[in-house]
Amino acid sequence: MTISERPIAEKVLVIACGMIAREVLALREQLGLQHLELTCLPADYHYYPDRIPPALDAAIERAKAEGYRNIFVGYADCGTGGALDQVCERHGVERVAGPHCFAFYQGLEVFAVHEEADMTAFYMTDFLCRHFDAFFMKPLGLDRHPELINDFFGNYEKLVYLAQTEDPALERVAQNAARLLDLAYERRFTGYGDLAQALKTAAR
Repeated sequence: MTISERPIAEKVLVIACGMIAREVLALREQLGLQHLELTCLPADYHYYPDRIPPALDAAIERAKAEGYRNIFVGYADCGTGGALDQVCERHGVERVAGPHCFAFYQGLEVFAVHEEADMTAFYMTDFLCRHFDAFFMKPLGLDRHPELINDFFGNYEKLVYLAQTEDPALERVAQNAARLLDLAYERRFTGYGDLAQALKTAAR
C-alpha cells in the first residue's frame, strides 16, 4: 500500500487559513509528507477573525464525520482572542503555535526579538504580495481614492516584507507598496519558519 492509498483514518488533515495554502503544499512536497491532506477556510477571514472559530469548529466536525482521526489546525491565534484555542481543546486537536502567521513565519524566538521595534510595522508575506490589489487596494478603495492611504496607514512607520521565497517579482510588489504607502522598507527572508516543524510534528 502506497502512502497515497492510506485509509482516511491514517492520513493527517490540515485545516488551514487560505493565506498559507501554497506554503503548506510546498512543505508537503519538500518534506515528503504525502499522507498530509489540506483543506482551507477563506483567506479573507484574516479580516474577520470572529468568523474563524465557528468555521473551524464546523470544518473539524465534517472532517471527523468523513473519518479523519488526525487533524491539525493551520492557524495561529490570528486575532481570535483565545476562541480558536477553545475550539481546538474541545476537539482535542493542535494548532500552529504563536499569535499570528507573521510570528510563526519569522519563528517565535525571532519574532520576540523584533516585536517591540515592529509595533509600527505593516507586515507583508508572499501571499499578500501576490494579492495586494485584491486584499488592500480594492477593498479599501485605495485604487479609487488614494487620499485615504494616510487614514488607513498613517500610524505605520515601515513595511516589513517577510519573504517565504526568493522571488524578485514579489519583492518589487512589496517595494512598490512601501513607496505607495510612504513607509520605510525592510525585507526579511524567513522561509517557512516554524510552520515546517509544526507540520513535521503533526504528520508523525
